[in-house]
Amino acid sequence: MANRYAVVTGAGSGVGRAVATALLQNGYSVALAGRRQDALEETAQLAGGNSLVIPTDVSKPDDVKALFDRIASEFGRLDVLFNNAGTGSPATNFGDVTFEQFSKVIDVNIHGMFLCANAAFRMMRDQSPRGGRIINNGSLSATVPRPGSAPYTTSKHAVTGLTKCIGLDGRAFDIVSSQVDIGNAETPMTARMAKGVLQPNGTTAIEPTMDAANVGKTVLLIADMSLDANVQFVTVMASQMPSFLGRG
Repeated sequence: MANRYAVVTGAGSGVGRAVATALLQNGYSVALAGRRQDALEETAQLAGGNSLVIPTDVSKPDDVKALFDRIASEFGRLDVLFNNAGTGSPATNFGDVTFEQFSKVIDVNIHGMFLCANAAFRMMRDQSPRGGRIINNGSLSATVPRPGSAPYTTSKHAVTGLTKCIGLDGRAFDIVSSQVDIGNAETPMTARMAKGVLQPNGTTAIEPTMDAANVGKTVLLIADMSLDANVQFVTVMASQMPSFLGRG
């Protein structure tokens, strides 16, 4: 298609900014969604291209409805959702995790991801020509946990189930789903890696990171595929990070 339209949630920084930049610099019109308008505007300025800045709290149904209403009004269709907005919590032994900590993570990482995917699915189903691609940010925590990460790891395991259900239910409407599991992309959320983070054996170790632009390239590769092909799951990680391959 000559004109391709996407939305990136959590587009104000980190992985979201990297993916939005990759899409904008390769011909996509992109709706930039996130809680902070100033950060979204900075992404738009840095990336160039044709973007819409739409402040959005993905955990709020009314905000998500307004986001997709605006996309429908301004773009007229949607080809790609990068469902990226997420949050974590301080490393806490499971016995000390509070309900409030757990709920805060679930509200964004699961409820927010559901709301955005659900709205995108309906738009892709009902548009002409129908179809589109929903790409969820899974994280390595969708496969293996870090110590003290019960809220985040639980949410990311749930993303895998959501991704599979979207792909299965989307077959009848030419809607495909993918999950990108990211390990140690260099973002504000991983700045703590440089100071050392807790390892499964109880030690603390500095962990290598990778340029978040690698995630942007990966999402662009998936987004550019025709809808009769898909990368269902892919892992993009810092090649030297210690806590995924092998035993630790």
